[in-house]
Amino acid sequence: MGEFWIRAVAAAAIAYFCGCFNGAVIVSKYILRDDVRTHGSGNAGLTNFYRTFGGPLTFGVILTDVLKAIVALVVGGWLLVGHLPAGLPGPQEAYSDYWAGLFCLLGHMFPCMFQFKGGKGILSGGTIVIMIDWRVALVAWGGFLILVLLTRYVSLGSSSTGVTVPISTWLVYHDGILLLLSIIIGGLILWKHRGNIQRLLAGTESKFYFHKKVK
Repeated sequence: MGEFWIRAVAAAAIAYFCGCFNGAVIVSKYILRDDVRTHGSGNAGLTNFYRTFGGPLTFGVILTDVLKAIVALVVGGWLLVGHLPAGLPGPQEAYSDYWAGLFCLLGHMFPCMFQFKGGKGILSGGTIVIMIDWRVALVAWGGFLILVLLTRYVSLGSSSTGVTVPISTWLVYHDGILLLLSIIIGGLILWKHRGNIQRLLAGTESKFYFHKKVK
């Protein structure tokens, strides 16, 4: 049991530091020399980066946030699968993925190398749910895309994932541990979007449109 906790802590630490590599901050601060957190909503996420800078470097942000989630879950699986306590009802890969995914999101949202000011976790979170289970991903991504396409509010689609991920996790696994981890993940997403939710309720939230960067 002692070895399990060592592995669990190691997986959490590695996943957290993977999450700290925030694509929007890295590209804006070190390539464009213009920190995205000083523009727009002040959020270090893909939407604010695209609204502020546009252009092909947006794909660099996407690639960074997708790859770090993949690395976090792969390393987590390598450390944990086959070493979890006996008797767990669900697949070991699921426990590993939710555990590593949670800490990757924490690193993305609260990166120690960027004054704990990170993004809201949607792109990395979307990658994580794809790796966890296609059924969880289908509900989360499906709800996100439908709401964004119908309303043009990225924040509404993003916030919906904070609700749908725990629900779909329970429907797929019927496992209390995985449900708890998914509730924490969903709660973090909703907490990071609390300002957006307030603006949505007030009717002042900005809609999303594809555009070219304004000179």
